[in-house]
Amino acid sequence: MPSPIGPSRERSSVLITVTGVDQPGVTSALFEVLSRHKVELRNVEQVVIRGRLTLGVLVAVPADIADGDGLRSDVEAAIHGVGLDVVIERSDDLPVMREPSTHTIVVLGRPITAGAFSVVARAVAELGVNIDFIRGVSDYPVTGLELRVSVPSGAAYGQLQTALAKVAVDEGVDIALEDYSLSRRAKRLIVFDVDSTLIQGEVIEMLAARVGAEAAVAEVTEAAMRGELDFAESLHRRVATLAGLPAEVLDDVAEQLELTPGARTTIRTLRRLGFHCGVVSGGFRQVIEPLAHELMLDYVAANELEIVDGKLTGRVIGSVIDRPGKAKALRDFAQQVGVPMEQTVAVGDGANDIDMLAAAGLGVAFNAKPALREVADASLSHPYLDTVLFILGITRGEIEAADAVDGVVRRVDIPDD
Repeated sequence: MPSPIGPSRERSSVLITVTGVDQPGVTSALFEVLSRHKVELRNVEQVVIRGRLTLGVLVAVPADIADGDGLRSDVEAAIHGVGLDVVIERSDDLPVMREPSTHTIVVLGRPITAGAFSVVARAVAELGVNIDFIRGVSDYPVTGLELRVSVPSGAAYGQLQTALAKVAVDEGVDIALEDYSLSRRAKRLIVFDVDSTLIQGEVIEMLAARVGAEAAVAEVTEAAMRGELDFAESLHRRVATLAGLPAEVLDDVAEQLELTPGARTTIRTLRRLGFHCGVVSGGFRQVIEPLAHELMLDYVAANELEIVDGKLTGRVIGSVIDRPGKAKALRDFAQQVGVPMEQTVAVGDGANDIDMLAAAGLGVAFNAKPALREVADASLSHPYLDTVLFILGITRGEIEAADAVDGVVRRVDIPDD
C-alpha cells in the first residue's frame, strides 16, 4: 500500500525525468501513479523537440520512503509500459524553481551554421555565462535562435557585448543581447525611420530624379547618413534642387514607394500586440502620410515641403526633423500615449537616427551605417524588416498562427545568397 504523507513527516524532493517519443497518455500514466502515492507537486517542466519528449516532475515525498522501491517501481512500470524511459533521483539540493535568466541572446542568420553557433557558445562559456534555455524563433526569412543566459553577478556585461559583436562580424550572423526581464515584454511604442528602413530607397532622390539631380543628391544623402555632414544643412542643400517641381510630383512619388520586405507583417503583428506604431523621418510629410494612413500608423513626424502656386519652392516649412528632432519626436509620442521611454523601440539606419535610438528603451540599427551600429542595442543586417519581431521575442510560428486566422499567411521564395 502506498504510504500516506502525514503533516508531520519530513519531506524530500524527488526528480522524475521521462524521455522518449512523445505520444498521448504519457503524462496521464505518470500522474495516475503519483496520485496513488499521494505525493505533492513542486514543479513540472516539459519540452518536445521534433517529437522527442523530455518531461521533468519534481515531487515531495516523505523522507523515509524517498529512496524506497514502491514509488520507483510503480513509476518505472507505468512509463516503461508506454515505451519511454525514466530516471528517478533525489533532488534535495536543487531549488524548486529555477532562477530566471538574466539576459537573452538572439542569433539570426541565413543560414546559421553549426560552426557559427559553436563560436557563439564558446564566446559565452569563456566569460562564465551559462546557457539556460535555447529555442528556435524563426525559420523564415532567416533562421533565428534565442538563448536565455545567466551572466554571473559581477561579470563584465560590456565584455560579453564586445565578444558577441566580434562573433557577429566574423561569422556573418546578427546577434542581439538584451536584458531578460519584464521590461523586454513591456514595449508599447515603436517608431521607424522611413527611407531605407520602412521603405526601400530614398524619397529625396526619387524627387531629385525628376530634375536630373539624383546623383548629386544621392552623394549628399550618403555623406549625411554616414555622419559626415550636418543633416539640417544637407537637407536644405538637397531640397533646394527641387525648386520649381509641380506639387503633383509628390503624389506620383508617394504611389511609387516600395515597402521593405516584411514591413506589412511587422506593423500588422505589432498592432495585434497593442503597440502604438509611428514613423519619424527626415523625409517629407506630403509623401509619407498616404503610406502611414494605409498602414494605419498612429504617429507621423516628418519635414514639410513649402508649396507656393502649386510648385515646390525648394524650402521646408517649420522646424527640421534632424538628428535631435527625431529624438524629440519619439519623446513627444511617448508622452502623448503615456508610455515611459524604457518601453519604446526605435528602428533606423543612418547617423541622424543616433539620438533617437539612444533615447529609446531598445534601439535597433537596420542595415545601418557604422556610426549607428556602434551605438545601437541591436544591429540587423538582413533586408527583412520582420527580423525586428524576433528581437522582441515574437516567433515566426506566433506570427503565422495569427495571420492564418485572417487568411494572410504568405511566404515568398527567397533565392539563396
